[in-house]
This record gives sequence, structure tokens and C-alpha cells, in this order.
Amino acid sequence: MDPGFSFYVILLLVAFFYASVGHGGASGYLAVMALFSLAPEIMRPSALVLNVIVATMAFYHYWRQGYFKISLFLPFALGSIPASFIGGMIQVDPMIYKRILGVLLVFAVLRMLWQIRQKETPFHGVRWIWAVLAGAGIGLFSGMIGIGGGIILSPLIILLHWASMKETAAVSALFILVNSLAGLAGLMVRGLHLDPHISYMILAAFGGGMVGSYLGARWMGHTWLRYFLATVLLIAAVKLILI
Repeated sequence: MDPGFSFYVILLLVAFFYASVGHGGASGYLAVMALFSLAPEIMRPSALVLNVIVATMAFYHYWRQGYFKISLFLPFALGSIPASFIGGMIQVDPMIYKRILGVLLVFAVLRMLWQIRQKETPFHGVRWIWAVLAGAGIGLFSGMIGIGGGIILSPLIILLHWASMKETAAVSALFILVNSLAGLAGLMVRGLHLDPHISYMILAAFGGGMVGSYLGARWMGHTWLRYFLATVLLIAAVKLILI
């Protein structure tokens, strides 16, 4: 059954909002799908497909503007990808981890909003050992609760002053992309079931993601992007705590 026009409009807006800060939006898509009572077995793979599309566009626009730093991306990815695979095999109560992550994200939002009011501090070079360990922790945690990991990675990089806002967005976009592909690969092993209206979802996510990532990479200043990221994180926190 087609969920209706309003469903696709909301998906477009979610894609726009998340793509502007270098995120794919899987947590947002899952929340929308749950509200429209889509079948649980098709929600996760469908959201991951949309995540791949939007994260790809976000990465492309931020990369074209010269914000991607391979030296920042690699250690996180090296730690995250295998740990995410392991995390997906661990049987845990996902609701407990979702509640914990939601509360942590609220503190991250408050910290980021406070940081906006402070003077800009110098960025520090990332230390590979800490980045690999952080990536492994994010990957393991993400695999256990079924998220892409960007909502954890972005505030971590910002709060530790490892990169600027737009560099963080570029790295987060590719980080989310590779982890989403890994998640889809794992689902394919067990059998992949997509929503029958996935083509319409893709069109909506593509439109919102294209505009959002373009504006985020080219026109939005660092302060506005911080506010956007804080808003995205707050929405994700509410979703994790309440849904």
C-alpha cells in the first residue's frame, strides 16, 4: 500500500536537513517509516538504501569544495567497518542502547551550542590510535543498535577540535556511506526485502539530499551548519529516546 504523498514530502525534507550537514538520514527515515506503519522487515534495508544515496551526494558536494581529508577519514573507517560487522552479530536489547545514546546526544548538543558562543580554538591533528579506537567503538555501538554512526562521529570530531565543521561533514558523509554499504551487504546474506515503493522514496531522498548537500557545502557558514547539526542531533536524540 502506498503511504501517500505526505510521506514522500517528509522524506524529502528529512533528506534535505540531514544532507546539509553531511549525514545520510537513516535514523530520520526509520522514524518516518515507523510513523506511517511500514512493515518492520523492510524498514531497515529501505532506510539504508536511502542513506547510501543521500550520503553519496553529501560527500560529492563537500568533496568538490575541497573539504574532504583522507587522513581524518581512514583511521575512523579502519576501526569502524570490522567492528560494525561484529556489532551486528551481537544479540542485545537495542532499546537500552538507544536510550543511552539519546541521552549522550543531548549532552553533545548542549556542548556544541555552548561552543558556538566561545572563541574559535585551533584545530588539532588527529591521532591515529585514538581515531581507530573511536571508530571501533562507534562501529560496534552502531552495529548493535542499527544506525549509521554519523550522529556519533560528527559531534566527536567537532568537540575534540580535530576538523572544521565542513571538513567534519565531508568525512562523516563518506563514513556513513561505507558503513551503510557494509550493512546492506550483511542484509543481503540473509535476504534483502525492500519496500515496493522504494523508487519513489529514492526520488524524494535524491531531491532533498541534492539541494541540502549543495547548500550546506557552498552557501551555509560554519555557525549555521553547527546550528543545523545541533538540530539534527537533537531530533535523533528524541527519536532514540522516545521511539
